[in-house]
This record gives sequence, C-alpha cells and structure tokens, in this order.
Amino acid sequence: MDVHANEELSESNSSACGGDGKGKRTWAELRNVVCDLRRQLTSLSTMVPSAVSFRTLSDGRTRIYFLSTPANGWETTLLYADVTNSDHHSSGHRLTWQPVLEANFQNLSSMSRFSREEQLLWERKRLATWGITSYELHHASGKLVFPACSSLFQCLDSGFTNGPLFPSELRTNSCGAKLNPQVCFSNPDLIAYICNSDIWVSHTFTGSTVRLTYAHKGGRSLADDPLSAGIPSYVMQEEFNRYQGYWWQPKCSDGIYRIVYEEVDESEVKIFCFPSSNSNFGEIEEFRFPRAGTPNAKSNLKIVQFRLNEALQIVDVETLELQYPLSVMFPWMEYVVRVGWTPSSEHIWVQLLDRRQQRLELVLLSLDNFTEPPPNVYNVENNLNPPTPAVQVLYTQHSDIWINVNDLLYFFPSGNEPGEVRFIWASEETGFRHLYLITAHVSGMSNGIEESLERMESVFLQPRLGQKIALTSGEWEVLGRNLWVDSERQLVYFLGLRETPLEKHLYVVSLRRPGEVRLLTRPGYSYNVDFNKECTMFVAVYSNIQKLPACQVFRISHADWTVEGVTLTPVGYLFEAPVLSVLEGQFYCPELYTHQISSGDLLYAMVFKPHCFQSGKKYPTVLNIYGGPEVQLVSNTFKGMRQLRMHMLAAQGYCVVAIDSRGSQHRGLHFESHLRGRMGRVELADQVEVLTWLAESLGFIDMNRIAIHGWSYGGYLSLMALARYPEVFKVAIAGAPVTSWTLYDTGYTERYMDLPENNEQGYQNGSILTYVNQFPDDENRLLIIHGLIDENVHFFHTSQLISALVNAGKPYQLQVYPNERHSLRRLDASKHYETTLLSFLQNHL
Repeated sequence: MDVHANEELSESNSSACGGDGKGKRTWAELRNVVCDLRRQLTSLSTMVPSAVSFRTLSDGRTRIYFLSTPANGWETTLLYADVTNSDHHSSGHRLTWQPVLEANFQNLSSMSRFSREEQLLWERKRLATWGITSYELHHASGKLVFPACSSLFQCLDSGFTNGPLFPSELRTNSCGAKLNPQVCFSNPDLIAYICNSDIWVSHTFTGSTVRLTYAHKGGRSLADDPLSAGIPSYVMQEEFNRYQGYWWQPKCSDGIYRIVYEEVDESEVKIFCFPSSNSNFGEIEEFRFPRAGTPNAKSNLKIVQFRLNEALQIVDVETLELQYPLSVMFPWMEYVVRVGWTPSSEHIWVQLLDRRQQRLELVLLSLDNFTEPPPNVYNVENNLNPPTPAVQVLYTQHSDIWINVNDLLYFFPSGNEPGEVRFIWASEETGFRHLYLITAHVSGMSNGIEESLERMESVFLQPRLGQKIALTSGEWEVLGRNLWVDSERQLVYFLGLRETPLEKHLYVVSLRRPGEVRLLTRPGYSYNVDFNKECTMFVAVYSNIQKLPACQVFRISHADWTVEGVTLTPVGYLFEAPVLSVLEGQFYCPELYTHQISSGDLLYAMVFKPHCFQSGKKYPTVLNIYGGPEVQLVSNTFKGMRQLRMHMLAAQGYCVVAIDSRGSQHRGLHFESHLRGRMGRVELADQVEVLTWLAESLGFIDMNRIAIHGWSYGGYLSLMALARYPEVFKVAIAGAPVTSWTLYDTGYTERYMDLPENNEQGYQNGSILTYVNQFPDDENRLLIIHGLIDENVHFFHTSQLISALVNAGKPYQLQVYPNERHSLRRLDASKHYETTLLSFLQNHL
C-alpha cells in the first residue's frame, strides 16, 4: 500500500467544503477531484486475501492458497503461503507470499475481451475485481483449474516446485466461453465445465473431450432454444445465490463417473430485448426474465454418467432421469434451491421451495430413483399405482413470513442406527437463524413395492423426524454461509452475531453439550474466517471502522473435548494492516450511533463527518440509503472501496449518513418482515426519524440541505423519499431504481410482496408511478441515473417513470450509461457518474 501517493492533494482537498459557500468548481475541476480521491482511497483498498483453500503437503507443511492483488498490481491472481509445524512461536510473524503463476501469464483486462456469459456471471456474483476471480483446487493432487477470458487453464502444484508455474490452456473441441469448471473428486484428470448451456468433460491427460448433455440446440433464436443443463436460472442465481448447476459424485467405487445436474426449461419465461454492449449499432441481446406473477423456469434433476476405457477415452455416456419428475412427487414445489451428495455418495439431497417461499423441504433421493428415460412421459392420471420411488422427505419447514434460504447443512457420514440420517440444519423458526442437530429415519426408500400415490405421499413424502436438538438459541443470528464440523471431537464452528448485530464473530458449540456456545474471537472487531477440512487451522480477516483489515492464521488445539478446551494459537499474518495514524489526513473514520425509535426498536446509524469539519457549523448532508432486505449498511467493519463514494462525499465537505431501518439484514426474521407486503411504505419513516434525531443530537447536520442517494432498492427509496417527504429532502439522486414491483423478478418480489394477484393494493402502494403527481414542481431536485443494458433492474423502470413525469409536467434530470449494466464496471463510467454526483450536489444542494 502506497500511503504517500497523494500527499500533494492535502492542500487542495482541505479547502473543499460543501458548507463554506465558496466558489463552485468547474466540471473539469470536479473530475480531477474524483480522479485524485479515487487514487487516494484506492490506496486504502488493502490486499486482503480471499477465496482461501488449505492443502497438507507430504512433508507436513500446510499450503494456503488465496486470491489477492500483489504489490504494485491491479489484477487479482493466485498466490500461496506455507505454514510449517514450527510456525507458532510468534504471533507477529509475517508469512511469505509466493505467486502460484508466472508473472508473464497475463489475463486480458479489457471488458470487450470477456464473453457475455462471464460478464453476466460477474453481475450475479457482484464481483468487483479483475484478473483471476475463482479457482478449483484438487487437494490430493494439487491440480489447480481456473477460468479466464472465456477459456480454462490448469497447472499442477506438486508442493516442491521451485518457482511459479505457467498454466496450460485446456484444449478442447468445444467452441464458446467455458465457465464453472469442476475437478472430479475421484480423478483429477477429469474436468467438467459449462459451454453453450451444456455440460462438457475433458480428460486432461489424453485430451479426450465429450459433450455430456444435449439440452441446448445452439439455435439463433432464444425462443426456439429454451433448455439448458448445468446452469441455474437467472432467478436462482440472482435471488437464491446458487451459481452451480451440476455436482460430481464424491466417490467412484464401480468405475462409473456420475454427475447430477439441473436441467432448466425456460420455455414459459418471457423474453426481453436490450441493446447489445459489444455489437455493432442496432443489434440487440435477448434475455429471459420472469416478472412478478409470471411463469418461472422449470427445473428437474438428471444424472449423466460415463466410463473411461483402457485408453482413458470417455465412453459409454448415459443420461438417467428421475422415474417421476420432482413436479409430480412435489406438485407444490417451485424452486430447486440447493442440491448435493451425501458423504456416502449413495444419495442425492435436494432442497425444494414453494412459490410463496413459505414451505421448504429437504429430500433424499436414492440413485435407484434415476433410470434410463422412459418411452413415454409420466402421466399421473395413467399411473395411479406407480412403484414407490426411492425418495424420502427428511425435514419440512414452514413460515408465515418467508423462508430465507441458507447454505448451512452438514450430513454426518452415518447415523447411530441403521436407517438413520444425522445432519445439522439451520432455520429461523424462532425468529432468528439457529443450528439444529436432526436425526431422521429412512426406511423402505427403494423397496419397489407397488403403492398408491396417496400412500406414497403419506409415508415417504412426509418427514420422519426422530430427534431434533437446538445447538444454538437466543435473540441473535447464526450467519448463513458456512459452518465447519470437527466430527472427531464433535465440535461445530460457525460465524454469528451474538455479541452485537454490528460484529461477526467466530463461535464453537459441542454436539455433546448443545446450547453451550463459546466466543472465540475478540470483541470490538468483525471477522470472516476460512477453515481447513480437519478444523485444525483457519484464516481470519478482521477489522473495525477504525482499523484496516488484517489477515491472520491460527492453529486450533484441544485440552479436552469441551468448547472450553479449544485453544487458538496465532501462527502469523498473511496480511498486516497499516496503522491508521500513518494514514492521518488521508482517512477519516465514521462514527456509529444507536437510537431507539418510536416503535421501541433499536436502529443503528453511521455518520461520516466532512473532512473540513469545524465545530459550530452545519453542513449539507447526504443520506446514503439502501433500506431493503438482505443488506446491512451499518457495521463495525472497514469496508474499503465499498464505501468509496461515502468517503468521497465527506472529503468534499458533505456530512454522510447511513441508517439501517427496519427490514434490513441481520436483526432477525421479524425485524426484516417489517417490509412484508408493503415495500416502499414503511422504510422512510424510520430513516427520517433517525436522521432527525441525529441532527438534533449532533448539531452539525443542516436539515434544510438534505440529499438522498441510493442505488437499486436505494434508488427506489430515493424516488419515494422525494415524492412523499419533499419537505425533508431537498434533492434526490436515484441510481438504477425499481419504479414498479410488477416489473421486477419473481423470486425477490414475491418473497416480500407475495404474488401480485394476492396483494394488488400492496403493489400499487409500493409503486413510484402511484406518486408521480407528488414529485416537486421545482427544477433541479431529481436526478435519475441508469445503465441502458441493465438486465437486473431494466431500463424500462426508468422509462416508465420518465413517461409518467412528462405526462404530469414534472421536471427531472437523466444520466444514461449506454454500455453499463446494473453495476457501473467501466472505470470511465464510474468516474463520470461520481463527477455528475458531485456537480449536481454542488449546484443544487
């Protein structure tokens, strides 16, 4: 990190104060300010490792792989650091980074060189880095595979190679972008990937490459080619955070390699057209997008299997289908939200969710349930007495609000008794997400007895719960991404928010003593961690609002089998944060506040003082808003470039405020359900109440000069604020705003608003178009910003609003970015938007 890169800016920036009434800057001057502040704040975007993986080498060393940006670099790449058995004597020891790849292996950095498929995947994953953004590690062999520039690359790390490796491109006969590679668990020479909406597999030693599925026909028209294999639908990626659509069988004991995959049929999903970002003038791109209340994509599970002959050629490819489609066995199900294999490789588990997202079932499928495709499509009316399918429902969850799908599921290798399945499950049935140890009974799954559909549903499609034990409890939340199980010592490690909703911490609980939860990390910081498989080592990234992130490696040892017997020993730093005192004059910490609103709820706020702050003065203030579900703006965490524009505004003399109102994330389901059926009607009252309290308490917020600015849901609320609270907000800057929930997708909208047919009044009350006549008649109070090829919140939202504003005779300003999607990714577009923001605020706030 170059902490001295912008010392020359201190004099010019110190005079920039939005409240001092001095001369305005020209567009060119503001653009220079943006460029200078970007360089200055980017220097605080630390090289914190991400995507951490562990591998034990034959000599006992632990090799830690991770993605990061090397010193003086700007693209992420693959690196490693070794930990030896002697690395425990000094907690301040800095572990040496080594490049996995040779420096002359260059990733192309121009957006135009990346395929549309890659760009859309980055949008779904919210990736904001360049270079290598993901990789696959086969732990036993050391094979590394990663996608880059529409192709796949591989290299083999023996653990004893001197110097970095030069990866080789995976040569195949498949044309098109290759995505989502997965290395076969039982044979690292087999790599599967997605190309042109189908699954392919390559044998890296022989070069044998085979297309395994033929769902997609390769037609020019999207309307005539609705099937895909191994790729989740748009809604599944965007709203349920599942990006994988196929899964290798963990074990191969019979010489047959199997992949279970999702086949998606989007024939009933409406097609929308957008201007093409990389094509000649006049060309368009087609996307399928299910608006609220319209048909979703349909999913089913299949298995594709094959063998290797003596020449290691891929042969005997065969596709197996479910005897009875999921939609027949579970007619209520709408979404296949999670899929995987049990540890024994004998069963496939799947989580099914209904359309209203209030019923979730965990289902076990035996391999016996997959057969060669039948000659005729199954018809329930003609098959009143089918053989019992090899299916068992393990657990059913219901909610009167909605179910937040999570990734917390762990199957133990075997139950205590024959026919038992033991697993760890997480649910919000108490109002807060907690962990449960569940034992379910499985019997008669594949006995082949002729049964009626009625008996099949009453016996096999009902959960057979044996025991359910709460491992955690209380009015706090277990985070839903990861848990790590030390099965030998019966310990479960997880991240949670027991101490405060503002800090993520690492905890441990024993299966032998449920409910006894121990905090392992230091209060006052917020943590993210990655464990090795054995739960003997982990990497922790931690920070708070006053301290930049550090990354430290810890060993885990045990005095006994209790949670009190767990000891953490620091091994060394992968990254050590600079002391903020060194950065004085370049970084200003925000401050956290808590306020109990009139409803009795505690809300949290974050305030960035203007860098030119002088006691006794009042400053124009920008309320940086999101306000919707699934997001928490306020936490005791250093967020770096994610708060770039908040730092930028503070540097230019504005006070910046962020508030998490009711409906935001990490406060429990009931707190979040404040929005249920009435989005847009309740959030702003909380925001205004806390903002007013802050102004009265702090004394430097000028309530006559309040701007509101947000993106996506925040853009939606910015519009709603100007229409419904014009006396509070002088100006609004709305980025990529939703304007009518009938235009947004099914998975998100229906979760919070129900289907349109069930909540017509809620949809009308939540539509910006309902309040067009309430927008101010004054000029220069509304600025709308939108990317023209936004495939998430379509530009049609903005065009509908503009038409309504024109019809109502209301003034507005519009800034369009023709080559941007929902996120502004091109640097020139980001700088232009930031300059526009500063110019608009300078001239009109």
